[in-house]
Amino acid sequence: MTNDPTNKEIKKGRILTGMVVSDKMNKTVVVEITRLRKHPKYKKYFKITRKFKAHDENNTYRIGDKVNIQEIRPMSKYKRWIVIGKV
Repeated sequence: MTNDPTNKEIKKGRILTGMVVSDKMNKTVVVEITRLRKHPKYKKYFKITRKFKAHDENNTYRIGDKVNIQEIRPMSKYKRWIVIGKV
């Protein structure tokens, strides 16, 4: 295994699925993850949305693409995910 961050054989870290909402940065996309959570007292479900910056080596993913991202070592101050493919 090499130190190349785009290697698809990385086995560590969580894998999440979300939508690309920004591709303006070089080699970086912003992926929005939406999930449902149940309120502990009132038992009502509500949406929680988070945005993650993910590494995109070849700038291949565009706004609206549904992608899988995987947790990796920190690549910059806010970038700790890598795009591993479209869904």
